[in-house]
Amino acid sequence: MLIEQPPRLYRLMFPGALWRIKPESDDEKNVYLTFDDGPIPETTPWILELLDKYKIKATFFCVGDNVRKYPELYRMLIQKGHHVGNHTFNHIQGICSRTESFVENAEKAARYIHSPLFRPPHGHMRIPQTWALRKNFKIVMWDVVTRDYSKQVNAEEVFANVKKYTRNGSIIVFHDSLKAEKNMMEALPKAIEWLLREGYQFKLIDYNIERAYEKEESEKNETLGTPIPEFVVNRRNF
Repeated sequence: MLIEQPPRLYRLMFPGALWRIKPESDDEKNVYLTFDDGPIPETTPWILELLDKYKIKATFFCVGDNVRKYPELYRMLIQKGHHVGNHTFNHIQGICSRTESFVENAEKAARYIHSPLFRPPHGHMRIPQTWALRKNFKIVMWDVVTRDYSKQVNAEEVFANVKKYTRNGSIIVFHDSLKAEKNMMEALPKAIEWLLREGYQFKLIDYNIERAYEKEESEKNETLGTPIPEFVVNRRNF
């Protein structure tokens, strides 16, 4: 079971991954709304309409096979000014896959999803997979996972997770999946309105993000903002 806010030890397992994002100035109060597992016709258009209503932009970590099946929804994400990230082609779990197979699945997704951002399904990867993917992607994790997908929680508990764990720079995860549909559709509008009342601004995760909010001890001698190679951005080699 995933913890709503990942502990420090868990973060240390993924060196160079992005968990929170440092504001450009002390006066800013930002959050980064993200969605995993789409796009699908049952949920993604509804989310886009809601985001339009509040004039909010978000980052969608897409499953490659869903983009293949629903290219018009993927184009809609881009046209509306949202950002996208790679969530593998088949939503496979890294801990259940060989490193070569996992990386190949991410590269297959990259043929459809043109982004240097990557988030592993379920937030799970083996350490060799992390190092292999870091060569070509910026790995984006989260600071708050709402658990909207879980049958063990209801929508009020999903909303409560947002209120309890969100802090400045938080990357918040909802899901545009069938599994999360009921909880997400009830909790997301409440979460957005609460965050706005609390004075948060909604920001996109930049494709060239370099500002890690928390730099773990093991990373003090590493550069978190290694530039993304041009061939990854263009995807000509995949």
